[in-house]
Amino acid sequence: MTIEVLGSIGCGLIAGSFALLAFGGDSLIELISGLAVLGGLRKDSLRRSGDETHRKKTDQFTSALLFALIPVIGLGAVISYLTGLKTERSLLGIAIAVGAVIVMPYLYVQKKRIGRETRSLSLSMDAVESATCLFMATALLGGLLTEYFFGLWWADYLATGVILGFVAKEAVESRDELHEAASQRTEAVSV
Repeated sequence: MTIEVLGSIGCGLIAGSFALLAFGGDSLIELISGLAVLGGLRKDSLRRSGDETHRKKTDQFTSALLFALIPVIGLGAVISYLTGLKTERSLLGIAIAVGAVIVMPYLYVQKKRIGRETRSLSLSMDAVESATCLFMATALLGGLLTEYFFGLWWADYLATGVILGFVAKEAVESRDELHEAASQRTEAVSV
């Protein structure tokens, strides 16, 4: 994930590709989320009981990052389009997208399996982020390949729009999950 984050953001800056930058930003959030989940699992294993406050804060932080990413991606893409910025071809960006398309299904399956075995809802939710990353990587790869082989510079903006849609969907779903978990806790306390 670290390679994906640094590679996507670095290539995005060099090539002027908002699709790569958006993918890198979402990957950064997924990395932070994964580290938080890992930290929570480690604390749980040491204490033999879950720290609900830590999980709640982690989930809120990750959700806030997703919502913060939406205007960054959207405004950045609009400004670059209005100023006439056209992306450069990026073989390294294509390689990163191919790598993500290969690795993300494996991560999804493993996180889902371990989440089921450990009964960790946060790890199971993190697995869904890996599946979403696979779809975004596919959109990114399509945009980069279209731009690379056919010179259609606007394909980067189309891929950015698709990625932005995925990020917005993730953000709304994470907010809904937080509200649902909070209402379940409230119901459990009142019973």
